[in-house]
Amino acid sequence: MINISEINFTKMNGLVPGAIVDLHTGQLLMIGFLNKDALEKTIETGLVTFYSRTKQRLWTKGETSGNLLKVSEIKKDCDNDSLLIYAEPKGPVCHTGAHTCFGEEKSDNNFIFSLSRLIEQRKKEMPEKSYTTKLFTEGLSRISQKVGEEAVETVIASMKKDRQEIIEETSDLIYHLLVMLAEHEIAPQEIIQNLEKRHNK
Repeated sequence: MINISEINFTKMNGLVPGAIVDLHTGQLLMIGFLNKDALEKTIETGLVTFYSRTKQRLWTKGETSGNLLKVSEIKKDCDNDSLLIYAEPKGPVCHTGAHTCFGEEKSDNNFIFSLSRLIEQRKKEMPEKSYTTKLFTEGLSRISQKVGEEAVETVIASMKKDRQEIIEETSDLIYHLLVMLAEHEIAPQEIIQNLEKRHNK
């Protein structure tokens, strides 16, 4: 998941900030601090664990409320002194009952974002009996071919004016496009940024 030895804990007296992001929506949930032990426990248990500066001990988020944060991925920044943790919240994150510690309500699930993260995870872990794994194993030519096939089928569905078939074929096309982007290590956000740049011209 992440190489702990690469993390620089010296700048903040043994701590690094960790920004917790909702895996499904990309919404910032909270910010906490981790020392080396907290990061090790987070990786070991798969649950976000912080170091409490007031109580001076480790605490797993949700250990009393049950509103745990299930870790999906941990990334470090370019200076190796901050962490970005993608997690699935099991209930409200803030002790006030709000979805985030910034008082925000839960945003609508961005399933495209969530699906993209899942595809990236499949590429890293390559689980058996997964269709996504099969595509990555077959390589770029097959992935590209599938995008072409689904694009043609979407066009045919459109020409037939079959609403449900258009929905089904478009869903297949979007999924295979996300697989192709993952193969090229292009995040959907890069496509969004490019569209925004065109729009703002």
